[in-house]
Amino acid sequence: MLFNSISFAIFLPIVFALYWFVANKSLKLQNLLLLGSSYFFYACWDYRFLFLLMFSTFLDYFTGIRMHEASSKKMKTFWFWLSIGINLGFLGFFKYYNFFAESFAEFVGNFGLKPNIWTLQVILPVGISFYTFHGLSYVIDIYKDRIKPEKNIVEYSVFVSFFPLLVAGPIERATHLLPQIKKNRTFDYTKAVDGMRQILWGLFKKVVIADTCADFANSIFNHSGEFNGSTLALGALFFTFQIYCDFSGYSDIALGTARLFGIDLLRNFAFPYFSRDIAEFWRRWHISLSTWFRDYVYIPLGGSKGGTWMKVRNTFIIFLLSGFWHGANWTFIVWGGLNALYFMPLLLSKSNRNNLETVAQGKMFPTIRELLGMIVTFTLTVLAWIFFRAQSVGHAFDYLGTIFSRSLFEMPSKKAFLGFKTHPGLAIVLIFFFMIIEWLGRENQYALATLGQKWPRTLRWAFYYILIIAVFLFMGQEQQFIYFQF
Repeated sequence: MLFNSISFAIFLPIVFALYWFVANKSLKLQNLLLLGSSYFFYACWDYRFLFLLMFSTFLDYFTGIRMHEASSKKMKTFWFWLSIGINLGFLGFFKYYNFFAESFAEFVGNFGLKPNIWTLQVILPVGISFYTFHGLSYVIDIYKDRIKPEKNIVEYSVFVSFFPLLVAGPIERATHLLPQIKKNRTFDYTKAVDGMRQILWGLFKKVVIADTCADFANSIFNHSGEFNGSTLALGALFFTFQIYCDFSGYSDIALGTARLFGIDLLRNFAFPYFSRDIAEFWRRWHISLSTWFRDYVYIPLGGSKGGTWMKVRNTFIIFLLSGFWHGANWTFIVWGGLNALYFMPLLLSKSNRNNLETVAQGKMFPTIRELLGMIVTFTLTVLAWIFFRAQSVGHAFDYLGTIFSRSLFEMPSKKAFLGFKTHPGLAIVLIFFFMIIEWLGRENQYALATLGQKWPRTLRWAFYYILIIAVFLFMGQEQQFIYFQF
């Protein structure tokens, strides 16, 4: 069940109505409704994997209690590693087994050996990377005595499987979400309207911008050998906006939907394409994942407290892990390593925390220095995305080789844009419109949070209707969100 589907448009109002008009006087009933709705939502993808989600949930719930009640440090450690091992075992089996098997076969093949490798034809359970990380953070926090285990199985299950965040995040923490699940919730009209506004902006990002850019990006990347450098540069640019609007659009819909039920989720994006350096970009991109690796990997490894070697080592570890988290392909690992290289000059010069405030805060336009910083950072990001999107590392280098050739200065190939319902010129206009709205709203939690609040009512509603009409005009075949594959 996709957020941008008719089935979700029916599902959400039904759950909303039951939640506030039937179960509104009982917290227990509300949570049971959320749990049942979340399991139904997940079963719509593949009911077989619902049992994997339920097993993972019960495992962490049970081991969390066992750790807290353990009579010795040794038993506490046993239950901790049991949970970690099983969780990572499932993730590794479904997501990484074939990658390791094929990489091993390729490695030994260099020595003239031809092993008979057994590979698996398995479907990756949707959302497994996200709900596994929910459980891991919960178990680690209990082991480190940061929190106490949740005794209510329903409330803990809602924390793991709350349907807005279940399949593509944000990656929540028990310290943030569980207290909201445990307390009484009353309907807040202002909060609900704000949620609807964020859902609208998320749908616009996904349906109008991301899906339009996806058509062109897929065509160019899938047939990159047929096109010149300028066409490939456009393809990289289209993918850059596709992945941002697709993933942040999902996050906007998730956060807005959760707010309809009186729950606030962690912010996942903070206008990353306005970043002035790579360090700022990573503070603003997929925030819940980058902070997860910071808190549960980077800091335990020593963080930035050690010498230069330790800082460099730890930085490369978290960037490589971030790349590997995205998928079982060397392209993701190279993408992570490339971003680590981008980060090195800032780390070594101790300037990685220079840009903590929003760019041009309180002003309409950035300074020349800020503008140059944004252009350089955006360009580096576009180049890195080529590795993320490419079919292989070799494909990425070939793609880059064509971009950095004389053909970059030729006119883009018309062949790359034939057969699409949207003209590439219109797509570029839509991207400019989108970026203007993002720039105007960059100091808020999301672009439409306060934008237009001081406009005349007629103008404000005309703007909203333009967005709604655009969503309906561009909504064709339902396209899956990119991060569902991770």
